[in-house]
Amino acid sequence: MSQPLLEASSISHSFDTLLFSNVHLALNAFQSTAIIGRSGSGKSTLLHIFSTFIKPDEGSVKLFGKELYTQSDAAIEALRRYEIGIIFQFHYLFKGMSAMDNIEVATMLSGEKIDEAILEKLEIKELMHQKIGELSGGQQQRVSIARVLSKKPRIIFADEPTGNLDKETASLVMDVLLDYIKETGAGLLLVTHDEQMAGLCDTVYRLKDKVLA
Repeated sequence: MSQPLLEASSISHSFDTLLFSNVHLALNAFQSTAIIGRSGSGKSTLLHIFSTFIKPDEGSVKLFGKELYTQSDAAIEALRRYEIGIIFQFHYLFKGMSAMDNIEVATMLSGEKIDEAILEKLEIKELMHQKIGELSGGQQQRVSIARVLSKKPRIIFADEPTGNLDKETASLVMDVLLDYIKETGAGLLLVTHDEQMAGLCDTVYRLKDKVLA
C-alpha cells in the first residue's frame, strides 16, 4: 500500500483547557475524510495542526512521509505554496481585484495554469472579470475554491467550506471537491458541522469529549 499523504499520531493540544488528546488519523491518495463536531470541540484547531499552522503540544504529524514540524520555515512555506490547499469558511479574497486576478495570484505563486474546467464546474466562468465586491457571498466562496484548486494541491484542507452556502450550492461545491480527488489522486480533509456534507466523504470521524473516533 502506498504511503499516506497525511499521517498523524498521538496528537494532543490545549489552549486554556485540553481540546483533544491521543488523536490518530491517516489520509491516503484518492481519499476524502470528514471530521464533524460541535462548535468549540477543537475540530478547526485539529485541521490547523494537520495543515502546518499550529504545532501540537504532543504527537507527530507527517505530510508526504516527512515529519512536519521539524522542517524549516522555508520548507513549510513551500508546502503551503505548492503541495497543500486550504479552504476557509471565510474566503479572504482581494476585494479590489477581479475574480480572475484573485485566481491568477495563486497560480503565479504555484507555477500552475488556471484550469478553465474548474471554473465551469463551479459555475463561475462568466464572473471572472467582475470585481470581488460585486459578487454574492456564494460566488465569492466558489472563487476562493477555484483559487485553491488551480494550485493543483495534493491535499485539500477544508474548514466549513459550505457553511455559508445554500444547499444547492453546497452540493455543487462538494461534487467539485470530490471529483478533484478522484481525478488527481489528491486527498481531502473536511471539517464541518454539517452531517449531510460529511456523509459524502469516504470516512467520517467525530470529535467529541476530547476524543476523535
